Amino acid sequence: MQRDLDAIRDAGAVGVQARVVSPRGELSAASGTATLGRDVPVPLDGHFRIGSNTKTFTAAVILQLEAEGHLSLSDRVERWLPGLVRGNGNDGAAITVRNLLQHTSGLHDHPHDVEQEMRTEAGFHRHRFARTPPEQVVALSVAHPPVFAPNSGWGYANVNYILAGMVIEKATGHSWREEVRRRIIAPLELRHTTLPGDSPSLPEPHVEGYTQDAQSSRLFRSTEVSLGWGGPAAEIVSTTDDLGRFWRALLGGRLLPRTQLRKMTTTVPTGVPGWEFGLGMAQRRLSFGIPVWSHAGGTPGFVTDNAVTPDGLTSVIVSRSTDGGSPAQHEAADRLIENAVRAASPTG
Repeated sequence: MQRDLDAIRDAGAVGVQARVVSPRGELSAASGTATLGRDVPVPLDGHFRIGSNTKTFTAAVILQLEAEGHLSLSDRVERWLPGLVRGNGNDGAAITVRNLLQHTSGLHDHPHDVEQEMRTEAGFHRHRFARTPPEQVVALSVAHPPVFAPNSGWGYANVNYILAGMVIEKATGHSWREEVRRRIIAPLELRHTTLPGDSPSLPEPHVEGYTQDAQSSRLFRSTEVSLGWGGPAAEIVSTTDDLGRFWRALLGGRLLPRTQLRKMTTTVPTGVPGWEFGLGMAQRRLSFGIPVWSHAGGTPGFVTDNAVTPDGLTSVIVSRSTDGGSPAQHEAADRLIENAVRAASPTG
């Protein structure tokens, strides 16, 4: 594992930490530095932005609400958010809650447009302290025509989960943050998992986050950034310990009844060979045949890679403090996950 972490560092990541938990035990390690240009150890309990792993938390809450009879995956967005998704060929009456969670709505993704701008230092500083309410994020998305008709294709869109968070609020009378805390963070005792809203700070300890400028390839510091506008799609801050515990509990059946977990793990093709998407998470088969569930997460300064086995017994969490890096970083992270799951398997 240390060799694999060093390979991620050598591919350009400033710092990287990983944690593997399996029936064989627990292992954590790190490589690189916490601060560019200095020799500062990467903390094994460091906080980081988990990015789109947040979507898995949001999807789990929606499925809990379905199990309790508060809503249905077949409900139309128009029922919960009347008039919000309308115009330019968009129609909330044709989009279901399932479409949102599975990225089959066809909606244009304004948050992705902002993400692309933030891959340069100038764009990052332009948007780093943005305070955009969810209604405006949706309006900026539906100002564009749909990418495809609902349920006729697959297209990853953060705005789907902005809408899902709004559905949670309508169905419960509480904010999606309150529901995530009450239903997931508190029961699992995720003491180092937070929903910072618009706060740009990270709890201590943490490494500095860096972004590789898409134009100049130069690294710039991107630690402080407000992601409250990404909310239920990208906001959560956690640690490798807490995030692994969440994934093992989810696949291990501690958060959802069997019926809802089966729905969550029913997939559709994404167009990428070997990858299929369920509700809030993707499935892929590793090179040696074992299927795993995961959801990558990317924000300014941080990239999260992970994998959990279908039985919920083994989890691998990898956090890099560099985003916008080379394909070699992604390949090295994939190798770590492959090797860790293989070593943890009964025949490993």
